[in-house]
Amino acid sequence: MNATATRPVHVLGISGLYHDSAAALVSDGVIVAAAQEERFTRKKHDPRFPVHAINFCLEQANLEARELSAVVYYENPVLVMDRIVRTVVDAGQRGLKPWLDGAPSQLGTKLFLEELVRRELKCDVPVLYGEHHVSHAASAFLPSPFDEAAILTIDGVGEWATTTMARGGPEGIRLLKEIRFPHSVGLLYSAITQYCGFKVNSGEYKLMGLAPYGKPRYADLIEKHLIDLKDDGSFRLDMSYFAYTHELRMTGEKLHDLLGGPPREPESRISRRDCDLAASIQAVTEKIVIRLARHLREVTGLRKLCMAGGVALNCVATGKLIQEKIFDEIWVQPAAGDAGGALGAALAASQACFHTPRPASVAGRDLQAGSYLGPDYSNAEVQAFLHLHDYPYQRMSDAERAKFLAQRLAAGQVVGYAVGRAEFGPRALGSRSILGDPRNAETQSVMNLKIKYRESFRPFAPSVLRENCADWFDLDADSPYMLVVAPVREDLRLPFTQGDDEDDLIAVVNRQRSSVPAITHVDYSARIQTVEAAVKPDYHALIDEFRQLTGVPMVVNTSFNVRGEPMVLSPEDAYRCFMRTDMDVLVLENCVLLKTEQPVFDDGTDWKMEYELD
Repeated sequence: MNATATRPVHVLGISGLYHDSAAALVSDGVIVAAAQEERFTRKKHDPRFPVHAINFCLEQANLEARELSAVVYYENPVLVMDRIVRTVVDAGQRGLKPWLDGAPSQLGTKLFLEELVRRELKCDVPVLYGEHHVSHAASAFLPSPFDEAAILTIDGVGEWATTTMARGGPEGIRLLKEIRFPHSVGLLYSAITQYCGFKVNSGEYKLMGLAPYGKPRYADLIEKHLIDLKDDGSFRLDMSYFAYTHELRMTGEKLHDLLGGPPREPESRISRRDCDLAASIQAVTEKIVIRLARHLREVTGLRKLCMAGGVALNCVATGKLIQEKIFDEIWVQPAAGDAGGALGAALAASQACFHTPRPASVAGRDLQAGSYLGPDYSNAEVQAFLHLHDYPYQRMSDAERAKFLAQRLAAGQVVGYAVGRAEFGPRALGSRSILGDPRNAETQSVMNLKIKYRESFRPFAPSVLRENCADWFDLDADSPYMLVVAPVREDLRLPFTQGDDEDDLIAVVNRQRSSVPAITHVDYSARIQTVEAAVKPDYHALIDEFRQLTGVPMVVNTSFNVRGEPMVLSPEDAYRCFMRTDMDVLVLENCVLLKTEQPVFDDGTDWKMEYELD
């Protein structure tokens, strides 16, 4: 399909059928809508065909499915099957169980995707296929504010590629180099994630958050035995230590022996070894990313970099990359994982197959609209929900709401905030967020244990006014998607030491490390979201009111969910989460609810036990 379109071009991209299913709609090159299926189904990392996300995208654009120019799947199922079959053949008898586990998905769904799409959409729409890392590369470059840039994509695995280097420009995207399965930074990181007792494809964030509590004592061991890393960033893994090519687990007994014992049991006590392993694999990953980026700069000669793939969500590595000043500017796709592949597939097909011109960047901004691309709910819809259940609330203007919430936050209360279109990607950016006071040393552990029901060590991010960012952090750049980690300014830090034999993480977490301790990690770093009035005026106004009240131009921001659940989407989702936790205030658009005024809530589930065992 290469004919130039003579009518509006509407391309729907989809990803999933493995994990993190999503849909994204691009009309005449403009991103109209994007959402993950999990937000609708309430099943975290939902891998199923994204029916609900597709319906939302079509409704947002007021389109019928028959009006679509094409539906594009983010990867090539035939090439994925080729990798699986070859891997099984190489593994011999050992590969039988993974084959029996994975084949039904490939044979039953992915290889018959065209039939599935047409059946679900109830029309004979053209179905196209992308390639996994091309979709990632397109999602990184095409929405970026750059006319020309180097592109680095790193993840677990696509069809065969695990790491790719490319360049993007007016002529499109051109792949330059790749590293292929089974050699993968993403799978190496996931292997250590699983070894430390966390879940693959979700626990990697936990490992990154745990790393500052340890020391990289195992980094040399990892480089000596597990990975052969070259100066140009290319690498090979010693597969004798890993099991993911022939078993349903990531690591083998040889790795367990090397690291001094069996893997940590999930939910068991986190040991000093786990902290040190997290620090070690984080250090090795940072070294790999920096070497790859340096080589890519040498190969392309370009001064700007775009990144995507699951490893691009490692914001600590991104922060280190910025500090290295290899590139003048870096833009990371906020939905850098597989969900973002749906967006990349739609953008790539729109340009390559339908010759749709890439929209021009305005005032140096990217084309992703703050990644506020999901559903929203009107005040009328919110009030209808509240009246139906007779839930007490106050209706406030935007200005009244901002002032009221700033006062509540300054008083130490915790706010659930659901205003505007939901975020696309894994980060809460002030549309589906839980907010707190960054000045309180106990905010981190309290919000983790009593609201999020997750490990106490997990760090929280600051949402800071863009105009005040450099006054508080060693960062004077945009970070609207919470994908950059930078240090708190030295003059704001307080003396802090963590002993090598100190294993009480709650005590360590609660120790004051700066004048904004709730967002200052144990290494004095913070995962920063910069907020601009032009992008998210309601959120900017709230933070500015807090600044006027306290002198601090930031709030604590974490995703509006509890452990084991996706971020909330609807007013009903938000209210349920609000009532199940120790949040004090709930904001649903211009409707404000106080916990003390709500009726007794019991939905019949033992939700605390459910989250604790997740």
